[in-house]
Amino acid sequence: MTIEKFKRKLTAILSADVKGYSRLMGEDEEGTIRTLNAYLGAVTGFIQKHQGRLVVTAGDSVLAEFASVVDAVRCAVEIQEELKDRNKELAEAKRMEFRIGVNLGDVVEEGNTILGDGVNVAARVQSLAEAGGICISGMVYENIKNKLAFGYEYVGEQLVKNIKEPVKIYRVVMQPGLKVPEAAVKKRATPRVVVSLAVLLILAVFAGIAYFSLRPSAPRVEVASKEKMAFPLPDKPSIAVLPFVNMSKDPEQEYLADGFAEAIIDGLSKCPHIVVIARNSTFVYKGKPVKVQQVAEDLGVRNVLEGSLQKTGDMVRITVQLIDALTGQHLFSERYDRELKNILVLQDEITMKILAAVQVTLTAGEDARLRAKGTTNLEAYLKLMQARQYLQMSNKEASALARQLTEQAIALDPSYATAYATLCIIQQREVILGVYKNPREALQQAIKLGEKAITLDDSNALAHANLARTYQWLREYDKAVAEAEKAVSLDPNSAYAYHALGSALDWAGRSQEAIPFLKKSLRLSPMPIDSGTLIRLGNAYHKLGQYEEAVASYKKALQVYGADHLMAHLGLASTYALMGREQEAHREAAEVLRIDPTFSVESLAGRYPLKDQKARDDYVSSLRKAGLK
Repeated sequence: MTIEKFKRKLTAILSADVKGYSRLMGEDEEGTIRTLNAYLGAVTGFIQKHQGRLVVTAGDSVLAEFASVVDAVRCAVEIQEELKDRNKELAEAKRMEFRIGVNLGDVVEEGNTILGDGVNVAARVQSLAEAGGICISGMVYENIKNKLAFGYEYVGEQLVKNIKEPVKIYRVVMQPGLKVPEAAVKKRATPRVVVSLAVLLILAVFAGIAYFSLRPSAPRVEVASKEKMAFPLPDKPSIAVLPFVNMSKDPEQEYLADGFAEAIIDGLSKCPHIVVIARNSTFVYKGKPVKVQQVAEDLGVRNVLEGSLQKTGDMVRITVQLIDALTGQHLFSERYDRELKNILVLQDEITMKILAAVQVTLTAGEDARLRAKGTTNLEAYLKLMQARQYLQMSNKEASALARQLTEQAIALDPSYATAYATLCIIQQREVILGVYKNPREALQQAIKLGEKAITLDDSNALAHANLARTYQWLREYDKAVAEAEKAVSLDPNSAYAYHALGSALDWAGRSQEAIPFLKKSLRLSPMPIDSGTLIRLGNAYHKLGQYEEAVASYKKALQVYGADHLMAHLGLASTYALMGREQEAHREAAEVLRIDPTFSVESLAGRYPLKDQKARDDYVSSLRKAGLK
């Protein structure tokens, strides 16, 4: 094969890495990875801003190319200025400083990467930069000295492996308007055009040799494998949104970062042409160092969104990057600086950009649903985000705090539909927790709250799903199913909506119909959106006499939620009794009494909203057969 068969070009190359990366990893591996991911998001954002192309990121290193050497240097300067600002927020020992080198040279293209002397010179130039600094080659200096208002200090000539002539190196002084030191000017003995031609001639001679003997050793981006995915890759665009990293000093801002990621998930879920993994499954990675490849394989998606949030005073900085896990390609990477009061507008802006990046075509109707009514009151929004965190804890104390915050959100914005929908499910949960002396009256009040949410915003899928769950406890099964079906139609990617529909159908005695919807919920959220999803699936199999499948579902609930999940042990006790496996049934009954020594079969039967009387009687009989009273 001859050199002429390779595609060659002259390009500006930016090479960057982290100074002292091994030390940082040794001292705090997880913290370093979080910071690196956030900083790489900023770096790739500036590369795109200046019309560059990200060639590869590997570990702490970045390689990019630009058609314009002016754009490459401008990009390098903006990167260092941005990272300098970010490092002010970190303890000195944890600061992450990049070294950047820029070269103009001849390269060989191979697929999506570039090889050759131009790349090797850029890497050598980068290694001479100080932490937080930029060095450029003589070729770059000759092309930008009269075009950019920076200072340039001559470092000297450096030998580069397999490059015959020494390469002149300059340091960029990042102070606009500073003149080039006199010494640097005097050392330029050759006119610009002559130097350019000489260096290009050398590059042309040695580029072929470089291609075969000097391939960069940096690894390519690690990509996901379809064969290793835990779930089959959907036949339409799929995405997982990871929890955003809180880059603020204040740990109290965690809820703001979480709420931002969740809002993007909610917005994306309203588009039926895209599969969106639910919050419960993606937030298991919160605070952990993770690879995009692993996330994609665990959840069965092609695209992964990473982001960070940093709040300073009344300003917030959001950095996001969307990655195609099968190719390692960054579909987009952006940084947004906004006033905190505009964060809701920013959520919509980022959501729409994601949809465009994964090539989802929206109709006008879908666009309107995507921007469904919320609130323009930031304080109300933040209080609801905090309330939803407490609601996940499912105990009386946390529920009281969730109620207090939600009521405060409603006081701030009486037209906030999602706040009323949240208060509806809080009320229903409190009935289950035994807060009210008159449960039916409390459930009727929950219905009124859900209806209020729908009056304010009929397109609010959460309100319809919560109404469905409340109606089923009132044994108004047709209404429960109708509300759940409405929720699914409004939000066809909501694991919660499918959970509500599957549950409503199962309680209504339509177990065969319930199973596909419960499975759909689990596909959209491999980490179940609600612990009841696996229980309801097990109960549906149980009623249909598919006992092995029921046992598998109950056991999975124990595996996911721990050995103290009462309903899973009840399901196993009943199923084993019906299968004639008495010893195992008695063992599960003992687990029920361990968890709740006051457990009563009669009390359970009175509470459960099963429509099918025979199914209820069979369930009670099997529990008694297992040894429960």
